[in-house]
Amino acid sequence: MKKLEFSPLVRNKLRRLKLHLLSEYGDTTAIKILRGIIEDAEKLMMFDEIGTDISKLYDLDTEYWYLFTHQHYLIFRREKKKVIIVQIFHEREDFMMKLFGISGRTQESIDYWGD
Repeated sequence: MKKLEFSPLVRNKLRRLKLHLLSEYGDTTAIKILRGIIEDAEKLMMFDEIGTDISKLYDLDTEYWYLFTHQHYLIFRREKKKVIIVQIFHEREDFMMKLFGISGRTQESIDYWGD
């Protein structure tokens, strides 16, 4: 089994997400969503290929993968003995633009979510 690591950035974003969920939706929903994200991330320790290889999806030279969970994209890198969650984005964010400067959004998504 591989070790699972969260970058400091991801730990901070998860703390902020927790505060946001608590204030907007209460304890039950906040715990359910955060527990789900963590449990899905922990699956990567045994099955690090359950995510999507960004290099194959977008024909890019990158070692990053993503796992979609509870309306969030976990961006991770696979190493021999560990999986590192390097970033987390909400589904409304264009993570491909933020990471690589290319849009991963379809026109359908833009029409639905807006700019």
